[in-house]
Amino acid sequence: MIRVVLVDDQALLRAGFRALIDAEDDLEVVAEASSGGEAVDVIARHVPDVVLMDIRMPGVDGLEATRRITADPVLEGVRVVILTTFDLDEYVFEAVRIGASGFLVKDTEPAELLAGIRAVAAGDALLSPGVTRRLISEFADRSRGTVSPAVLEPLTDREREVVALVGEGLNNDEIGARLFMSPATAKTHVSRAMIKLNARDRAQLVVIAYESGLVRPGWS
Repeated sequence: MIRVVLVDDQALLRAGFRALIDAEDDLEVVAEASSGGEAVDVIARHVPDVVLMDIRMPGVDGLEATRRITADPVLEGVRVVILTTFDLDEYVFEAVRIGASGFLVKDTEPAELLAGIRAVAAGDALLSPGVTRRLISEFADRSRGTVSPAVLEPLTDREREVVALVGEGLNNDEIGARLFMSPATAKTHVSRAMIKLNARDRAQLVVIAYESGLVRPGWS
């Protein structure tokens, strides 16, 4: 059972998400919160698999709440998905940088929302191909280059290639096609790179790829 916490200051939106999620046999909403401060406490108590986190809330906003959650070793397995009204909310870039596993627009299709929750719970980043490339383009322009290239030293040459392609927004099937390997082999390389780089998920690999200089704006 995948355990979910909903964080949004709009009770109606939370109610809609809860009804949708609780109707699934493998998903369960275990708690709700209407602010970032409340969310941190609730998540510490329930330690869910996935958090759907609004950014713009009074008091402690979703960005600060995400920062506190991803910095807590006890909550290492919790995956945060940012909820935003627009495809490219100005805060989404920082949220991904500090550890969010991806984002969803609030009016996303129900099937996409449910698939996204399951994907994130399985360790994938919730960055769909079309939106991913737009996010990465914006992220690259804002990248501060704060990660030393030395962080990549533990990687093999093949793992570097794979991380670079993750940074371009490619999924396992696309990486396999580009490097003439099976999607399963691509997934193995991604998993090994995540372990070596201490990355929470693929979203963090994107951050590392850009901030270490492995991938740069305009590359393809």
